[in-house]
Order: sequence, then structure tokens, then C-alpha cells
Amino acid sequence: METKIIDLTDLQIEELETALDNYDRTHITYKLDGTISIGILDNGALIAGLDACMTAFKILYVSTVWVDEKFRLKGLGKMLIEEMERRAKLLGANTIRLDTFDWQGKEFYLAMGYEIVGKYKNEIDHYEEYFFLKRI
Repeated sequence: METKIIDLTDLQIEELETALDNYDRTHITYKLDGTISIGILDNGALIAGLDACMTAFKILYVSTVWVDEKFRLKGLGKMLIEEMERRAKLLGANTIRLDTFDWQGKEFYLAMGYEIVGKYKNEIDHYEEYFFLKRI
């Protein structure tokens, strides 16, 4: 057997994703779809928002939460998280997962009832990343 590392084409990437999806189907007996993309406007300008999507095993993954600095500590983040959790239940989620860096929302997520399930520290680049879960 002759093996070598190559750069993948778009078609090869699609083949990989299909192969993994087929393998996963042997372990995941159901699939839930859906996204939650919500925001808050102030005089027509976006000042806060959240983006999340359903993944396997009834898990909603939150990829982005942001509140403009001028509007922080006014309850907007809490409003977004509470609305996201409400919508997550409607989508069929029973777990929410997210990650954040140490300078972002660690204390906020703890206050919102999320549990740290993992973390690591990068000494070279001077940051920590935290992984959170919440069962709903």
C-alpha cells in the first residue's frame, strides 16, 4: 500500500462528510435539525445576538453570543440566553453546549446555570478556553 497526504478537493471533503455521517447513523438513531439565530435591535442597529444549531443527541451547540460593549450588564445577554433555551426546548434539545475564552463570558455562563465540563490553558498564547453544558 502506498499512502501519501494530499490537499482535499471540495468533492473529497463532501465524501468524507458523507462517510462520517453514514458511520454516525449506526450510533445515532434520530436526527434533529434546526437553528436559533436571534438578535436585539436598538433604533434599527444590531446591539446583541446569538447563533446556535442542533447537533446529534438532542444537543444544541451555541457558536456565537455577542452584546455590544455599550449595552453590556443591562440584561441583554440574559434575555438572549433565556429565549434561546426556550426555543431549544421547542426544537427538542435537552442539552446545550458552548465554549468561551477566559476574556469572554465565563462568569456570565456560570451565573446562567451552565456547568464547566472542560478547560485548557495555553501558556504560550496566554489564554484559557472553557467548555460548558446545561441540561434543559
